[in-house]
Amino acid sequence: MRRHPDRVPDGELAEALDLKASTLSAYLSALQQAGLVDQERVGTSLRYSIAMTEVRRTFDYLLLDCCRGRPKLCSPVYLSSSTGNQPMSDRKYKVLFICTGNSARSIFAESILRKEAGDRFEVYSAGTRPQSELNPFALDVLKQKGHDISALRSKNIGEFQGPDAPKFDFVFTVCNQAANEECPAWTGQPVSAHWGMPDPVKAEGTDAQKSLAFHQAYGALHNRIKVFTALPIASLDRISLQKAVDDIGRTDAGTRA
Repeated sequence: MRRHPDRVPDGELAEALDLKASTLSAYLSALQQAGLVDQERVGTSLRYSIAMTEVRRTFDYLLLDCCRGRPKLCSPVYLSSSTGNQPMSDRKYKVLFICTGNSARSIFAESILRKEAGDRFEVYSAGTRPQSELNPFALDVLKQKGHDISALRSKNIGEFQGPDAPKFDFVFTVCNQAANEECPAWTGQPVSAHWGMPDPVKAEGTDAQKSLAFHQAYGALHNRIKVFTALPIASLDRISLQKAVDDIGRTDAGTRA
């Protein structure tokens, strides 16, 4: 569910859930029979995704038929569902981008959104296991694109928990590993989505080839963030807004820098 709209390889599911392949296969088979997951073969790999329509029907049954919509029994699911048709107020929105190392992709996203629409968004980034230093190739790309990098640093998501932490409106994961991990339940139930893309840090070859991978990651995030900033956030209800940010995660993670 956290990787929606991605299709996830069965091996990656087994690793994330710490399950034996045979155990995972039995669970996935049961979920398929119930219509809650879809399966697709890509080469020699089986990939799975949430069957969102059927999952929503299941939640509706549990909420409306079993709980009868009683808030004390169904909170926080009830509270989230009951506000689904209400748009956000028109104000400055708080956004958090999460990656594992917080050294490249999430730093790119933070910098791009701040430059593109810093008057409308208060932007942060963090890592589930941050690096001690930002990636030098990432910093070089940001300098070339005219970003101020003086205040950038790697941060742990723990900085954004607790009573004094910002209350986020949007939380985006930009790498698969961070999306696979258990992240905290954010206060206020922000709109969240997975915008995964290849990790430029893993690029091999010459420095020029590595630099190209970072430029491609920057370009892909820039394209997605431009679509995000064009959304009429204040006029969309929560369900429509969630669909919109999920759709952005499906857009071509192109290579234009």
